[in-house]
Amino acid sequence: MTLILSHSDVRAVLDRGEVLAAVERAHADLARGTAVVPAPPAMSLGRAAFIPMAAAAESAGAAAVKLLADLPDNRARGLPVQRSVIVVTSAEHGGCEALIDGRLVTAVRTAAATAVATKYLARQDSSSLGLIGAGNLAVEHTRAIARVRTLDTIYVWSRTAATISEFRTAVADLDLTIEPLDTPEAVTRAADILCTLTPSRDPIVHGAWFTPGLHVNAVGAPPRNDHREVDGEAMRRSRVIVDSIATTLTKSGDTLLAIAEGAIPDSAVTTELGDVITGTSPGRTTDTDITLYNSVGIGLQDLATARLIIDKARADGIGTEVDLSS
Repeated sequence: MTLILSHSDVRAVLDRGEVLAAVERAHADLARGTAVVPAPPAMSLGRAAFIPMAAAAESAGAAAVKLLADLPDNRARGLPVQRSVIVVTSAEHGGCEALIDGRLVTAVRTAAATAVATKYLARQDSSSLGLIGAGNLAVEHTRAIARVRTLDTIYVWSRTAATISEFRTAVADLDLTIEPLDTPEAVTRAADILCTLTPSRDPIVHGAWFTPGLHVNAVGAPPRNDHREVDGEAMRRSRVIVDSIATTLTKSGDTLLAIAEGAIPDSAVTTELGDVITGTSPGRTTDTDITLYNSVGIGLQDLATARLIIDKARADGIGTEVDLSS
């Protein structure tokens, strides 16, 4: 039987703390060679891009493919720019285990991976978080990072005051000081940890603004090689950690444009997050290092999250079971 899980089904069973731990284990599995993440191809139809993000993991006992659709024209239609669905197949018998709406999975696993990177790369005494962008990703990232660092202040910039007001309401229970600032530069200079969370095509954050000891999570740019949130100087000044080297060198405009400009060599992209988790490569080595996690997103994060959701949904009787072979 195949379990079909809608957005509301996912919301009913998803536990953010469990996802964070599962994503950390998944990246360690990738470093140890017990998980596989091929570089995703891209299929374009006009302005639309379709990206199949595949992964397989021994610990999940499954393989999965998330088909991500990136549709800029949806903004004018009042629809999400990115939409996705996840198909999970059993490694034991090859049957389709589940079909899962990818919206909440993507947001939560992305924030979880950022929190894992922050756990291993940010200074231990980091207490302020800077957000470039204040939408739903900012809410998820604030909640996730608050699990791995003791935060007291959030510096935030957004193009609209209304978005900041909605963000303030959404994280009110965390009892943090929310301080809106006028420019991305002001947020960058003020924060111990910085998250860029915009679908920018051109750099919105510049490396000239980085201060010693900063940790940056470059997250928001879509997986297109001509979009980026940080400039070449930002990449040059940082120790760069990626989720997957193969995926980064195929899909990350932050990295690929910096290489094309000569700001960094190809050899600057040699360390994956899993390498730092397992201790095979160093992350931060001093309190003055500038570290940057270039998050593109990988199917293994989706698979790790899907495994949790499928098991919990089946235990709780949530979702719709369908016999696809009938």
